[in-house]
Amino acid sequence: MFKYLPHTEEDIKAMLEVVGVNNIEDLFSEIPAELMGQDLDVPFSHSELELQRRFQDLADKNTTLIPFVGAGAYDHYTPSVIRHIIERQEFLTAYTPYQPEISQGTLQYIFEYQSHICELTGMDVSNASMYDGATSTAEAMFMAIGAKKRDKILLSKTVNPNIIEVLKTYARFRNITIDYIDSIDGETSIEDFKQKNSKEYAGIIVQSPNFYGIIENYDGYREVLDETKSLFIMNSDISTLSVLKTPREYGVDIAIGDAQALGIPLGYGGPYIGYLATTKKLMRKMPGRICGVTKDTEGKRAFVLTLQAREQHIRREKANSNICSNQSLLALFVTVYLAVMGKKGLKEAQMNSFNATHYLYEQVTSLEGFDVVFNKEFFKDCVIKTTKDVSKINELLFDKGILGPLDLELFDPTMKNYLLFSATEKRTKKEIDLLVSVLEVA
Repeated sequence: MFKYLPHTEEDIKAMLEVVGVNNIEDLFSEIPAELMGQDLDVPFSHSELELQRRFQDLADKNTTLIPFVGAGAYDHYTPSVIRHIIERQEFLTAYTPYQPEISQGTLQYIFEYQSHICELTGMDVSNASMYDGATSTAEAMFMAIGAKKRDKILLSKTVNPNIIEVLKTYARFRNITIDYIDSIDGETSIEDFKQKNSKEYAGIIVQSPNFYGIIENYDGYREVLDETKSLFIMNSDISTLSVLKTPREYGVDIAIGDAQALGIPLGYGGPYIGYLATTKKLMRKMPGRICGVTKDTEGKRAFVLTLQAREQHIRREKANSNICSNQSLLALFVTVYLAVMGKKGLKEAQMNSFNATHYLYEQVTSLEGFDVVFNKEFFKDCVIKTTKDVSKINELLFDKGILGPLDLELFDPTMKNYLLFSATEKRTKKEIDLLVSVLEVA
């Protein structure tokens, strides 16, 4: 018997031509040669006990580091009760509620998830979740383009570079033009925005706290956008909205971002969950689905799919988005986290993160060879410039069991020796002092 092969040689050739490579092997060219073709020594025909020992041996090779880097993924506390709930079998295999009448549990927690997102953002409606913060930002771009029937979007340069790369990829294949708003002293330039804004653009995408951790003030942006009837899109670390001004208070049309900071473990980069919330006016342009609550014929509470854009399934070529799934299990994770933490607990975690980052900032900038860059208010990330060797700094920190700061030169050649540090409520004074002691002798 042959394995199922969905693509013919002609199909593969056509796809490679579109991508711009000669063969399938070229798709893996970025992987270092020494990692290709390795014998992974995976055991065969072993007992369960032998396999467990094998995997434990592999796990023991991992190095556990104390992270002092954020840049969009944060090491927050995860209450132990969450895993006890989400690992129940009825949740662990939960997927998309195609049959609402027998998916009441799934629909209920999605409804509660949406309610939490709306409460934190101040927006009218939320969908059932997105893959992550970067793709939810791209979907918001598609929403704006579809709603305004314009093929250009403005994007602040203070948005996380990883998100920008995703936006560029999405825009390229939809013939969308992205133009950038300059940053001044780590913040979006409102003067550059006013100069560039026109009826050619569907809207602007900004971020707060931005990539540098700075809490940007977007007062006045709504009025500028109203002049051109354009949309205001804001990416936020949703956990910070428990203490910061909400997107709705700024007059935002679409609020998006990653909800990983709501207790989801770093997990070596995922899986995470993106959120997307908007106004009633734009509700029918929103990708995915909305779960609602009603009563059945017997007057009992019942959860339903209130809105789902059918064009995503049957008129794909005319759809704003082809997303018809959601991060169901992680939506439950976030829902349980918020229920367990409550308003007081969430605010306390964020304020402790704020205080930890500021203590780190004060201690590091007091050292010789480390200087202040942006004299702005920041949250969980902060930028510090050094005269020391960045690679040596991170090597010394690694030797002490610390995952050091992010080298911003990786994203911007003009930011040589600029480091992005981060701390959350999990970082203790002892851990921060250890970081500082290593930097002092680096």
